[in-house]
Amino acid sequence: MAVPHVHPHDDGPGHGHEHSRDGLLGPRVGRGHPAAAVRAAAPGGETVTLEQRVLAKNEELAAGNRAWLAGQGIVAVNMMSSPGAGKTTLLERTIRDFTGRRPVAVVEGDQETMLDAERIRRAGSTVVQVNTGAGCHLDAEMMRDALTTLAPVPGSLVLVENVGNLVCPAMFDLGERSRVVIISVTEGTDKPLKYPYMFAAADLVIINKVDLLPYVDFEVARCEEHARSVNPGLRVLAVSATTGEGMRDWYDWVAEQY
Repeated sequence: MAVPHVHPHDDGPGHGHEHSRDGLLGPRVGRGHPAAAVRAAAPGGETVTLEQRVLAKNEELAAGNRAWLAGQGIVAVNMMSSPGAGKTTLLERTIRDFTGRRPVAVVEGDQETMLDAERIRRAGSTVVQVNTGAGCHLDAEMMRDALTTLAPVPGSLVLVENVGNLVCPAMFDLGERSRVVIISVTEGTDKPLKYPYMFAAADLVIINKVDLLPYVDFEVARCEEHARSVNPGLRVLAVSATTGEGMRDWYDWVAEQY
């Protein structure tokens, strides 16, 4: 069921649209968006919220994904960020640096195009593209279908590049082992306070593009403070996927997930 609705995104005011899903490397199939309060009017005019029911189905599918991944010794990491934070660049460098160390496979989520998937493939990884159409996140069913197509080898690392925004992806468990939020120094220091749910749901925050710090007004220590105010104990790494600064810490963190 696809239901038009309005909800906020991090890169602009709320907007109305109908969520649908592109089939995995196949035709687009319309489908509703549960977290944005899918509602139906009851005969008496009462509005019935179906959100919990749909989210519960997602949780069930996510549990199946998690069990399958654990059985294969595969670690899946859900990478979430605003558009332009540098997710794809970070994945490209990670793939190149992991060559000969551990197999890497990528689930690439975008609303349209296969541009990022082509970059990932050129970096040397197997990849499957999931186009969500007007949808703003991946969900557990998409993840299940992507894993079926991707067929990652046992013991591999699966990196999931979620659709770029700091709202919807945080609400949907994919069955991943860990969640990572990437922000860049070209964004505001106060992002953790503006999008607390995303940071509260994260296991790790990566502050990317630190090579640009001399040119922007961004306080790393203050950003870390804000992130830990909504998620005490949250680990924070400062890196530059372009220069390689701090990437060793990221690779050490990945190794800790096994």
